Amino acid sequence: MDFKELASVIEINSHTKNKPGVDQVGQVFSEWMEALGYHVERHERKEMGDHLHFKSEHTEGRKLLLLGHLDTVFPVNTFTDFHEDQYWIYGPGVCDMKGGNHVALSALRQIHHQQGQIKNIDMLLVSDEETGSDDSKYLTAELAQHYDACLVFEAAGENNEVVIARKGVGTLFIELEGKAAHAGNKYTEGCNANLAAAKMLIALTELTDLEAGTTVNVGKMSGGIGANTISPKASLTIEFRFTCAPERDRVMKAIQSIAQEVWVEGVSASLSGGLQRDVMESTESQQALLSEIEGLLGYALPTEKRGGVSDANTASATGTPTLDGFGPFGDGDHTIHERASKASFEQRIQEVSTILSQFNAA
Repeated sequence: MDFKELASVIEINSHTKNKPGVDQVGQVFSEWMEALGYHVERHERKEMGDHLHFKSEHTEGRKLLLLGHLDTVFPVNTFTDFHEDQYWIYGPGVCDMKGGNHVALSALRQIHHQQGQIKNIDMLLVSDEETGSDDSKYLTAELAQHYDACLVFEAAGENNEVVIARKGVGTLFIELEGKAAHAGNKYTEGCNANLAAAKMLIALTELTDLEAGTTVNVGKMSGGIGANTISPKASLTIEFRFTCAPERDRVMKAIQSIAQEVWVEGVSASLSGGLQRDVMESTESQQALLSEIEGLLGYALPTEKRGGVSDANTASATGTPTLDGFGPFGDGDHTIHERASKASFEQRIQEVSTILSQFNAA
């Protein structure tokens, strides 16, 4: 397989905040997709790259959405080079996830070559996944519900696993307001926001339930003025991850309760933030989709569950049967050592081509 074409977009910096770079990558993919007969529906954004919805002809039959993202995590001039050896390709996005997008493109090209046209198979490439899809998640949710299935092209597992479940994640912020006082002369007149934050931190951490797969982490705390002043302000940044809806609801309710409780007299608290992405759970409809795919391929696909999130969480939350991990296997993502397996590209392209041929013929 020749990776020169993929290298051409790997070498374009598409850090989420680099709108010109993200849009340049999007333009290249648009040209490739238009050559296959796709119409590009552009969702323009001022501060970030445009989201691109590539639409094929729709006829009777099931509709399939292919889902990926254009952005990477590397700022301009930090990690830009593409290179390869006998077994691997290296560069920003080779597995996360320009490489996955190229798997989808290559499979679509095979279908177009074999059948002359593509229908009922659309593709959505968003521009802000690496920063939480704060904008695009609404578009993804709006579109995904109109499809009968969704395949997401994040990286495969080490043994080419597809992803059937991902933890959900919430990010919340607690701001505490106390009363400053001289720590020596007026100690009892102060209301210590730092002390309240410390007590909250312990209570929040104790919400963790490892057996249920739920973790609660206060990843950042700050407060106070100096050693000689009772702290008038403090803040906590909280992330929690969960594997099922009941745990999501339990933790959200408990965090709200912790934020409302008076931990130190005279210290008040306000809570903001919420769910970033809901949980991706394995469902009967998803398992039916997986069984259908395995029937088409003639062998079982290994599967795995991941703690990290992706846009598969959003698509799955709409009720659309969703499978993730259809990109190539790679590792070192989000580091300068990012790489992807050449052999896994070939395997995934053939597998995805087989899957798409069924939807295209439906």
